[in-house]
Amino acid sequence: APWFLAGLAVIGLPFWIHLLRQYRSTPHPFSSLMFFERRTQSSIKHRRLRYLLLLSLRVALLLLLALAFANPFVTRSAASSSSRKMLLIAVDNSFSMRYGDHLARAKREALNTVSNLNAGERGQVLEVGSHIHMLTQPVEEADQLKAAIQSIQPSDERSSYGELARTLRTVAQSSRVPLEVHFVSDMQKSSLPPSFADLRLGGDTNLIFHSVADNREPNWLVESVTAPGKIYGPKKVQVQAVIAGIGTEPAKRTVSLVLDGRVLESKSVDIPAGGRASVEFLSLESPYGFHKAEIRIEPADSLPQDDRFPFAVERADPHPVLFLHAAGQQQGELYYRSALESVTEAGFVLEPLAVDQATNQSLSKYAFVVLSDVSALPAGLENSLRAYVNGGGSLLVALGPLSAALAHVPVSNEAIQGTSYSGREGDRFQIVSTADAEHPSLRRANKLDGVQFYQVVRVDPGQSRVIARLTNQVPLLLEKQVGEGRVMIFASTFDNIANDFPLHASFVPFVEETAQYLGGQQGRSTSVAVDSFIELRSAKDQGASVDVIDPDGHHPLSLKEAATTQSFQVNREGFYEIRRANGRVEMVAVHADRLESDLTPVPQETLELWRNTGRGPETASANSEAASQPRPQSLWRYALLLVLIVAIIESVIASRYLSVEKEAA
Repeated sequence: APWFLAGLAVIGLPFWIHLLRQYRSTPHPFSSLMFFERRTQSSIKHRRLRYLLLLSLRVALLLLLALAFANPFVTRSAASSSSRKMLLIAVDNSFSMRYGDHLARAKREALNTVSNLNAGERGQVLEVGSHIHMLTQPVEEADQLKAAIQSIQPSDERSSYGELARTLRTVAQSSRVPLEVHFVSDMQKSSLPPSFADLRLGGDTNLIFHSVADNREPNWLVESVTAPGKIYGPKKVQVQAVIAGIGTEPAKRTVSLVLDGRVLESKSVDIPAGGRASVEFLSLESPYGFHKAEIRIEPADSLPQDDRFPFAVERADPHPVLFLHAAGQQQGELYYRSALESVTEAGFVLEPLAVDQATNQSLSKYAFVVLSDVSALPAGLENSLRAYVNGGGSLLVALGPLSAALAHVPVSNEAIQGTSYSGREGDRFQIVSTADAEHPSLRRANKLDGVQFYQVVRVDPGQSRVIARLTNQVPLLLEKQVGEGRVMIFASTFDNIANDFPLHASFVPFVEETAQYLGGQQGRSTSVAVDSFIELRSAKDQGASVDVIDPDGHHPLSLKEAATTQSFQVNREGFYEIRRANGRVEMVAVHADRLESDLTPVPQETLELWRNTGRGPETASANSEAASQPRPQSLWRYALLLVLIVAIIESVIASRYLSVEKEAA
């Protein structure tokens, strides 16, 4: 930017300060000048420069500022500017590298690339999975790089090429030297990120691919398993599995259901070429407690780890639910029981009881309590319900004609303002106008679409959260946190009198999901993929200790983590035992992500496009001769550094001269 050199004109400023501004005339009183001759006073003395060192520093400061903005440069050949590089060896150790001898071949290939490390250059070894692990710091010793490569072990993680590209961009920015990256992998297409932009490399990054996969590598696998996490009662339950072949010919495979190492049943399945086949087992039964189960296919292929699919099963008694109703009012209990029992694996058993008989009832054994349209509660029962909810229990309150006489909703204490009546004829009934479809109770209930409400108890929401409202804006479904527990309010009944809800298909999903939500059974999966997070505690469990036991029987959480960690990420296959803060024990089966079983390679043109993102717009299209052509290298950073140094020296010298003048004065 040569026009900034015009700023050199301000070099005259220091001369003006040092020369013209140093003359000062001090007037002195005198009686008369009539006897003095007029003469011209010499100004030679005032033209003499003083403080030459300070003047030189100020001139140099302005000169360097002008040069910094003018951006001077020197030309250097590309070969000389990139003579030094940093060698990165990235080895894929994801689940798919367990196929045959892929990982052993990858390690041999990586050891051969260490020879590319020249004297004075640094190298680093990376492990590529769902996260990038730095096995070494940048070092110059080839022996350290080889030892790190030899230590690589296969993992159950899914590889992520997007994470690798992000790490390479970070290394390129921090090292500021050209990178020579040798990526050794099976080059799975399923490891590509959704957006190609996530594969962008930093400048001066030369990415070299080393594929250890053959052109055609067939693989059979257990793709998925559908099985209940809990078994209630002595009956046998159904287990369904999907067996898939990727790049395979038509074949017959033996599929077995295994429980605690014992084969319960085996079936022969025909799998079409590159297709899928489903198989069902009806023989899963187990004694009480937790059990380790799996679906297994035989004979095993070159990737035997995905020839089995683990899942956990618990045999337990159904959880009791207390249904409190007014004496002689049992129609609501009939509909609610029918809906709950129609769900095969609900895991709840309903115990109805009139409110006048429940004063001394122990509530701690119940998963949750339903209070259905009562006109009054004995004082002892309401105190018991309040203590039960404060201690972490859940209460579902259904309000009807009898409840309209109450001044407030039991336990939650929200004010009752009366009853809203509508007719069954024409458009006089009310329907749901707004609803939170993401709330667990409405997730499968289709927002109660089409349900007609004829009588609704008006409740002042107060501090409660409104989940659903009717067209007249009367709250229909509310929820409130009370102590450590929760209270849900349904401002109508379950008896097909105040509404026609029990006649709709959404009634059973509503009852099931609400029971799972209030009973604390919702969202708990007994089979998850590697790299998933398992929630360890709820809001009411803060500060309480939890424990995790991995497949090897180790406790991966420290004492501090056991008291504070909200979730735990599983990073390998097997069975994990979770001991929660509320004393509940669970078993979770972890399987590898089945995307890793698809060994289809990335197309060569995609790899070339990825590689070219690290070359820049000019270098990507240039040939090998263009690499030796000169290119400019800017010097403005060095000029700016000199400006800083000269400014500091000028400040020190100027302050010293100023102190001398003050002393002279």
